[in-house]
Amino acid sequence: MPNASNVAEVEAIKGRLEGSVAALLTEYRGLKVAELGELRASLRGSSTEYRVLKNTLTSIAVREAGYEDLVALLQGPTAVAFVHGDPVQAAKDLAEFARTHPSLVVKGGVMDGKVLGAAEVRQLATLESREVLLARLAGLLQASAQQTVNLLAAPLRQVATMTAALRDQKAEEPGATAAPAAEAEPEAPAAEATEAPAEGTTDTPDTNDTKEPAAEAAGAER
Repeated sequence: MPNASNVAEVEAIKGRLEGSVAALLTEYRGLKVAELGELRASLRGSSTEYRVLKNTLTSIAVREAGYEDLVALLQGPTAVAFVHGDPVQAAKDLAEFARTHPSLVVKGGVMDGKVLGAAEVRQLATLESREVLLARLAGLLQASAQQTVNLLAAPLRQVATMTAALRDQKAEEPGATAAPAAEAEPEAPAAEATEAPAEGTTDTPDTNDTKEPAAEAAGAER
C-alpha cells in the first residue's frame, strides 16, 4: 500500500508541474546549502520556486502529468525550478549561476506542454526577456503613435500651404483688387475738352469771314 505522505508529495509535484509556466530540471551535486540559498534568491525576479525533489516520486509525477520523456533526466541529486513568471529570465538566471558555479547542471525541462532538452534550455536563456520585449514594444508603439500624428498633421500643413499659394496667385492676377491700405482720395474732375484762350492773346480770324465782305464790295461796284 502506498505511503500517504508519498502520495501527497507526488500530487504536490504534479500540481506544481501543471500550474507552472515552465519547469527546469537541474542537478545540484556539489553545491553547498548556502549556495542553494543564493540560487533561490537569484530566481526570485522571475517568480521561480526552486525545490529539491526525490527522483522516484518525481518520476511518478511526471508520468502522471504526461511528461514521460523527463524520466530519463531524473538522475543524480535533482532540483526543479518551477517558473511562475518569465521562463526566459529564469533560464538566464540559471545559466548565469551555473557560469559561476559549475556544479549546477541544467538538464532540461518542460514549457508549454513540450519537453525541452539541455540545449533547448540553453537556447531559451539566449532569448530576450519579457521586460526587454515589453520595453521594445513600448518604444515601437510610441514611434508608431508619433508617425500617426505626423501623418495626420501632414495634410493640414499641405492645405495651409496650398491656401497661401492660391491667395498669392489670385493677388497677382490682372484686375485683382487689392485690399485698400487707406481710404482713397476722390479723383480730380477731368479737364474740359476746350480750354479758354489765355488772356492777352488774339484770335486768328476765320478766312471765310474775310472773303465774304470783299465779295459784297465787288458786287456793289458793278
